[in-house]
Amino acid sequence: MSKNKKMKRKQFEKELEVLQGELVKMQEWVKASGAKICVLFEGRDTAGKGGVIKRITERTSPRVFRHIALAAPTEREKSQMYFQRYMPYLPAAGEVIIFDRSWYNRAGVERVMGFATPEEVEYFLRFAPAVERSIIHSGIILIKYWLEVSMENQEERLRARDEDPRKIWKLTPMDLKSYTHWYDYSRARDAMFAATDTTDSPWYVVDGNDKRRARLNCITHLLKQVPYEEVPRKPVKFPKRQAKGDYKEPDYPYRIVPEIY
Repeated sequence: MSKNKKMKRKQFEKELEVLQGELVKMQEWVKASGAKICVLFEGRDTAGKGGVIKRITERTSPRVFRHIALAAPTEREKSQMYFQRYMPYLPAAGEVIIFDRSWYNRAGVERVMGFATPEEVEYFLRFAPAVERSIIHSGIILIKYWLEVSMENQEERLRARDEDPRKIWKLTPMDLKSYTHWYDYSRARDAMFAATDTTDSPWYVVDGNDKRRARLNCITHLLKQVPYEEVPRKPVKFPKRQAKGDYKEPDYPYRIVPEIY
């Protein structure tokens, strides 16, 4: 992984502004063309999945770019066919669906933490490529990202979550359990890549050790995976406002929020 000098915030924000403008162009093309795009984000805890997703979605429409982060399965969902839980969230025409963890939970956390049997994991790894070929055959552009982070940076980020009141919600009991299973997760990742990194549906690995570079690199790559074009847009001409007429501001005791700042 790279060891470049940390990117300055001003440079990061300048580059991000350009990329977010391109994401909006892509959004307008998706709406106009009826394209269907599904992006999966997987990776080690603290590798930066949430940060990348936030930068992708913060300037785009939530009606087009939809962020899916499922909670633990219910008892009913546990009884379903494994992939069934995720199928309702696949994109329809004009949508970009972003999974913050996906069906690959079975190859990762479920395998490492013993939530799935070895037989269930083996079955998943064997048939996931066929399911993804079916998804792609339906016209969906499927893009899979794995974010990687070093052991040292992971520990530093986990400890930072414990010390920052804005981030304590990110430090879950599952994070602490997975912290002790670094090499089990490495084995799970290696097996997942060996089985599901296919020509039809490859894995793209993002170096997440420098958060700012990771966000820019991932968004740049994402834009290159989608054959979008700028949709022509007519200049907006704002109409005149209606006349005031007999309207008068009411003498109403509004509950004004105190101006503390």
